Amino acid sequence: MAERQAALVICPGRGTYGKAELGYLGRFHADKAALIQRFDRLRADRGRPTLSELDGAERFSPALHTRGDIASPLIFTASYADFLAIDRSRYAIAAVTGNSMGWYTTLAVAGAVEADDGFRIVDAMGENSQAGDPGGQVLLTLVDDDWRPVPGLRDAVLARVAETGVYVSIDLGGMLVLAGTEAGLDALIAQAPPMPGREPLRLVNHGPFHSPLMQGSSDRAFGLPAGWFGSPAIPMIDGRGHIWRPHASDANALRRYTFGTQILEPYDFTRAVQVAMREYAPDRIILLGPGDTLGGAIAQALIAIEWRGLASKRDFQDMQASAEPLLLAMGREDQRGRVTG
Repeated sequence: MAERQAALVICPGRGTYGKAELGYLGRFHADKAALIQRFDRLRADRGRPTLSELDGAERFSPALHTRGDIASPLIFTASYADFLAIDRSRYAIAAVTGNSMGWYTTLAVAGAVEADDGFRIVDAMGENSQAGDPGGQVLLTLVDDDWRPVPGLRDAVLARVAETGVYVSIDLGGMLVLAGTEAGLDALIAQAPPMPGREPLRLVNHGPFHSPLMQGSSDRAFGLPAGWFGSPAIPMIDGRGHIWRPHASDANALRRYTFGTQILEPYDFTRAVQVAMREYAPDRIILLGPGDTLGGAIAQALIAIEWRGLASKRDFQDMQASAEPLLLAMGREDQRGRVTG
């Protein structure tokens, strides 16, 4: 038998369940019916639309499917089911990380919380995000067409951040997500320096995540049972680049980070990826579905540290076109088979 390859697993966050992903659970996880039915019952018991109803809808509704209380449980379930589908005869999971909402999925796939409790957490946090914390998020691109940083642009953006009273929310490879009140974000967009490629993008149905404006969400989160948390079975890298190791992680500290720090302070996905790669040097990166939009941010994080000589978008594309691509996205049917067997 061939030696198993070490894999870093990455859990996606909000914004990854779009029109193309409608029906994801039905297409790829008919064999996970018992799991989906369990999660459906947790939703139905609270009078909420079930995952089966939402994923099986006749058409995708942006007004519905992008809402936090709808998108979050759909994404969690798709990601968790994808994780269960990884062929363990081919891949040994070295570590797990995630982006933003993907941290809650990370907790579940790494075994720091039980699957049902992980679903309860993400379901509750999805509702929290719809509970009226004022503000939203804007996505800015700081790299050129070849995914190299535009000189001076990050510093210019951060200067505008200080002037307009918005917050750095997520460091996302060659992109930066900012959070603030509607007035603050409007002021930032009006004063933003010229961007390479697309203009600043307002993220639909997103609250001011990872900022002090989410204090109400954090307070409500601490009302969830402390007993849900334990020590992970697989190393986890959080939004600071901190590693939570098996048998050496305090459950109370993990809960405080998850419901406090992680909600109220910036989430550095770039650093999380870079720490994971340097610490565990995996053979493959497996990006769980749904979608594959996080692929660019992952590549940009690697280019920034010249991982395996990567220095540009072209270098990454050449690596992906080789017989041994580094990144395998389960949301892409042309790559999924390499992961599931």
